[in-house]
Amino acid sequence: MAVQERKGTMMTVEERLAALEMRLQAAEDELAIIRLLSSYGPLVDSGQSEAAAAMWIAGGTYDYSGGTEATAPEGLIAAYEGPEHQGLVAAGCSHLTATPRITLHGDRAEALAYSYVVKRREGEWFLYRAAINHWSLVRTPEGWRIERRTNRLLQGTEESHALMRGALKG
Repeated sequence: MAVQERKGTMMTVEERLAALEMRLQAAEDELAIIRLLSSYGPLVDSGQSEAAAAMWIAGGTYDYSGGTEATAPEGLIAAYEGPEHQGLVAAGCSHLTATPRITLHGDRAEALAYSYVVKRREGEWFLYRAAINHWSLVRTPEGWRIERRTNRLLQGTEESHALMRGALKG
């Protein structure tokens, strides 16, 4: 039986394959989560409210700055189709999610990332909002979905700093 030495112990081919499968699954999970979170901006900016809301599990929540919380899918669809969001879309905007820091916990995961909204005004583009986001995600039969997203504006507040510190512990 072929073996490889690792950290002072000998691994069988079966053990090596099992370890490789675990590493590959983790890489695939992280890529799937990055793709999910990267889909958010193009979905909400192009008016695909139902598809954006489908990123969440039914009953999942989006807690965004200002003390507002929306529940999937109906509450999210209403927020995306509401006057504030539609005003951004009509003016021209881009919701951007920075590369997330992902922590996997089996069929659950956490992600931490900055998000930015770029807005068009009088033919020029400017940074309209910057926030920190913490996502709790769950693997479903349809793939990874958001269970909870917490978003806090980067205004130098303890609330946004605490969100970052708490998520980095995971």
